[in-house]
Amino acid sequence: MALSFHMLHIFYTVAEKGTFSAAAQSLHMTQPGVTMQIQALEDHFGTKMFRRMPKAVELTDAGLALLPYARQMVELMAQTEREMSRFTRELGGRLELGTSLTIGEYILPRLIGPFNREFPHITVSMKVMNTAQIMEGVLAHSLTFGLVEAGIEHPDLVVEPLLHDELKLVLPAGHELLHQERITVDDLSRYPFIMRERGSGTRRIVEEALQRGGHSPSELRIAMDLGSTGAIKSAVEAGLGLSILSGSTVKHEVALGVLELREIEGIRFERSFSSVYHRTALLPLPAVTFMTFIRDKELSQWLT
Repeated sequence: MALSFHMLHIFYTVAEKGTFSAAAQSLHMTQPGVTMQIQALEDHFGTKMFRRMPKAVELTDAGLALLPYARQMVELMAQTEREMSRFTRELGGRLELGTSLTIGEYILPRLIGPFNREFPHITVSMKVMNTAQIMEGVLAHSLTFGLVEAGIEHPDLVVEPLLHDELKLVLPAGHELLHQERITVDDLSRYPFIMRERGSGTRRIVEEALQRGGHSPSELRIAMDLGSTGAIKSAVEAGLGLSILSGSTVKHEVALGVLELREIEGIRFERSFSSVYHRTALLPLPAVTFMTFIRDKELSQWLT
């Protein structure tokens, strides 16, 4: 049997997963199917690639020599898909993705419209979930990929920044701080503050940025913790306190004149929105096209 990319992809997945059964689950194949492809690969080269152990497999010297080339092939195929997606306009299919709260409620609705106009035959199915649920879905292959705002790490996942976002101080219209040319952390300490709940990605970004700027988060007079951006916006608008939110989440309220955005002197609250997908998966072309669209387009008009 001639050497094929399919063989190399399966070999790479078995090497990454450590067992034939785990590779089969990852590839949506039967274990005998994986075994057959590995045997064909070994027959092609005339040598064994794995040593079968009781609960795992180990690469032989030949397998260790082949692994970097197989990895390059998988990465090159993914890069090829990304590049060619720029030229595909009649592409069709259904795209299943999970998004975290801020992205799903405030970012993607502004991006899906332009994407559908450019790729009208791709149907986007979006589920708003928390980061842990997105990771579980991608690992279980029930989601093609996810878009998250919190930094995550997992050996079986690839995380790639797609968009950059900045959080800013949010004040109700007419607040006395709006008359100041500069607003400092010391200024904020005089007013009640409203934060996202502990453990949220937004709160983590705020606390880390304050610490980088030489301030302790405890300098803020936190009056309440709220579990959603919408609740925080309503509380700030009602004059219950100040907050720090993404400018993309208050675009409507700023346009109406009920909320105002300002920067805090010496502090930048920056974050990335990232895609996350399975390390051994070859993403379908609709998914690659969607991520390429987001990465390549000038999106600041939708995110500010």
